[in-house]
Amino acid sequence: MWAHDLVDPGRLLDVIATEGESLSELARTTAPEAPVPACPGFTTDGLLRHVGSVCRVVTARLAGGEPPAHWQREPDAEQTTEEYLRTGLRELHARLVAHPPGEWASTWSPEDESYLFWRRRMAHEVTVHRVDLEEAAGRERGHIGEDVALDGVDEVLRVWFAHRLFQLGLSGTREGSVAVRTGDHSWFARAGPGETHAWRCTEEEADRADAQVTGPPVVVYLWLWGRLPNGAVEQSGDFDAIAQLWALLRLATR
Repeated sequence: MWAHDLVDPGRLLDVIATEGESLSELARTTAPEAPVPACPGFTTDGLLRHVGSVCRVVTARLAGGEPPAHWQREPDAEQTTEEYLRTGLRELHARLVAHPPGEWASTWSPEDESYLFWRRRMAHEVTVHRVDLEEAAGRERGHIGEDVALDGVDEVLRVWFAHRLFQLGLSGTREGSVAVRTGDHSWFARAGPGETHAWRCTEEEADRADAQVTGPPVVVYLWLWGRLPNGAVEQSGDFDAIAQLWALLRLATR
């Protein structure tokens, strides 16, 4: 199982609830047809429906022990998009609260088959999309806790980059390694033909990477998710290795 020591498991439940309220408020106050720049092809209404659908497919997977074939993908005739979103978030949150984080759960990461995987995954799902919808609404970005951001850096590198790309059959085209440093923590991400790996590392190991990416936790978190421009973080060393990391993450997280 992955080591989850960057954020308290209970905090992740609070994040899901708090960010869910923020999404509901944005659903009420943002034009449904407003485009979402970070998610090309999505409108505000479409992205809110997406989050509601993701909540339902996760809840169904947790209830049934395997990926469901069917779930409610759209609001029914009596529901607004906000009601569809709220109901999905409420049912998911209740399911996660009712089970201890270490209990077995069906996930798409064989290294972490636990309820904690979904607490973490859904906390970042709603946080990142809240940022997306704030941008669509023309608002300043709201608060993201440093502990949440650090955990998000860990998730995107060790789960999406290291594992999801393998599931998709994708890898790098050249050998290259990047050290990601933020908030007194370091990660080593390595890619090449047939491989993508990432792990938390010591400062000495990070120094041996071909390239370095540094910045405040929230900035690095959102940069790794493609929500901030390339110049938002400090970069040094092999810029092609950094470009490859960036490109692979866009494929992993699309």
